[in-house]
Amino acid sequence: MTKTILLASDHGGFALKTALIQALRKDDCRVEDLGPDCTTSCDYPAFADKLAQRLLASGEEGQNGMLLGILICGTGLGMSMAANRHPGIRAAVCTNEFMARMARAHNNANVLCLGERVVGLGLALDIMHTFLAAPFEGGRHLRRIEQFETHSMA
Repeated sequence: MTKTILLASDHGGFALKTALIQALRKDDCRVEDLGPDCTTSCDYPAFADKLAQRLLASGEEGQNGMLLGILICGTGLGMSMAANRHPGIRAAVCTNEFMARMARAHNNANVLCLGERVVGLGLALDIMHTFLAAPFEGGRHLRRIEQFETHSMA
């Protein structure tokens, strides 16, 4: 089954988003570009919200045919903070391949957050491919993830 990847950015992540979309299409992934469509200044929370709502509305789970998201801003931090406000979203800022692999394997992250001003194109591609290829290990990790939604963070 073909993976569907949702992508969104703000103006600070637009160039990297465009490059990642091209790479994903070469890999025969189905891509949904949720904006923006230019480098005009825009607010990242709106695009993080759009991607999170689309991801949650799909209800798709499982390794094959899974719907995953990629959010890109200048650092990846703002996007991750905005996306993680949505119950069910597990957005991870990753700056190297190990973080990307562990975000999927141990945390079942469903959104990768990247910083265009932090990682270069080559590293971003490596991080993205690692994130998309890594399976969730389940087991003790699932028990911990289930606590995200059941415990108050007060």
